Amino acid sequence: MKKKYLIILLIFFLIIVFSLANFNFLKKKISQNKKSNIIEKNELKEENIYSSNKMSDVIYSSKDLKGNEYIIGAKEAEIDASDNNILYLVNVKATIKFNNSRKIEIYSDYGKYNLNNYDTIFSKNVKINYLYNKITSEYLDFSFKRNSMLISKDVKFTDLEKVLKADVIEMNIKTKDTKIYMLENKKKINIKSIK
Repeated sequence: MKKKYLIILLIFFLIIVFSLANFNFLKKKISQNKKSNIIEKNELKEENIYSSNKMSDVIYSSKDLKGNEYIIGAKEAEIDASDNNILYLVNVKATIKFNNSRKIEIYSDYGKYNLNNYDTIFSKNVKINYLYNKITSEYLDFSFKRNSMLISKDVKFTDLEKVLKADVIEMNIKTKDTKIYMLENKKKINIKSIK
């Protein structure tokens, strides 16, 4: 009779030990799954936060008190993480429509656009079209605040009569006054006649 009780007690003891071992194993497994889910959720949140800074096919427009309009668009835009008013642009096209119906078109591979004051930096493969004039360069600093366009780096100006190469072209947006110059005094502006 004692043997039966000992065997039953032993089986009962083994069941308890086995149950506790399974319980701890399941508890660890659930804890690991929870941690894994939390990590995955955090990674998804971070990915969503990062991807929400990027936009496709954006267009912004503004008008001044005189009726001049500035429209800028890009295939891609990304908001600066440290300043929400700054956008970094890819495949940029901008149009300045003057109230006298004339317009300037600007194209570039990249841009940096300020949403507050509309100032824009265009860079790499910059192309500017105005009437019969074409300007190509690698850099353009456009500012409404200064009323200026500062064009530099491999500047080439072409109109119906000539091709001109210089280091810098500065243009006043309001008056259309233009300065063309070289950065070094010893260098000269290169002008070739087309005709």
